[in-house]
Amino acid sequence: MASRAEPVDTGGRRDWRDVARDAADLALLGILLTLAAVPLLTAAAAAGTASAAVHDWTRTGSWPSARTTVRRFGRAVLPGVPVSLLALAGAALLVADLAALATGRVPGGTAALLVTALIAAGLAGYAGLVVVEVGGNGGGQWRASVRSAARACLDAPTRWAALTGVVALAGLLTVLVTPVAVPILAGYTVAALHAVTVRRPVPVAVARREMP
Repeated sequence: MASRAEPVDTGGRRDWRDVARDAADLALLGILLTLAAVPLLTAAAAAGTASAAVHDWTRTGSWPSARTTVRRFGRAVLPGVPVSLLALAGAALLVADLAALATGRVPGGTAALLVTALIAAGLAGYAGLVVVEVGGNGGGQWRASVRSAARACLDAPTRWAALTGVVALAGLLTVLVTPVAVPILAGYTVAALHAVTVRRPVPVAVARREMP
C-alpha cells in the first residue's frame, strides 16, 4: 500500500492522484480483510488488524508495514476466536428472528419486525465502534474495547447513530452491488467507521473565547 506522507508540490493540496491512490489502498485493504476472514474463526482478527491499519493511516498518513500487519494478525487470531464465534452466533440469531417475523412464523407483525430491525441496526453500529476501538488498541484487546465502545455510545448517542447509519448503508450496498465488489466495500466501510469517530480538535482561538 502506498503512503500519503510524502511531501507534495501543491502546497499541501491533494489532487485526483492522491484520491485514486487512497481508493486503491482501501480496496486492497478490503480484499485482504475478506481473504483473512474466509475461515470465519479468523474474522475478528482480520477486522481488528484492518482497523489497526486504518487507524495508523488516518493518524499518520502512512500504512503500517507488511511485517507489522502480519504480526498484529498473528497475535490476534487466538484471542479473536471467541469474538468471532459470538459475533457469528449473534448475527445468525438476529437474521433468523427477522426472517421469522417477516414470514409470519412468529407473531408480532410489522411493529415487532421494525423494533427488531432497529435493535439489530443499533447493535451493528455498536459493533462497528468496537472494531474502531480495537484498531486504536493495535488490533487486539477486545474486552477493553467492548467496554470503551459501550461508554462512548452512551456519552455520544449521535455518533452511535452515525455509526449505525454507516453499517446500515454498507449492508444495503452489499445487497445491491455485484458480489465481486463486496470485498472492496469492506475496506471502505472500515475507513468510514473511523472517519465518523474522529474527534476534531477545537481551534485554539475558539477554546480561548470559551474560557471563563
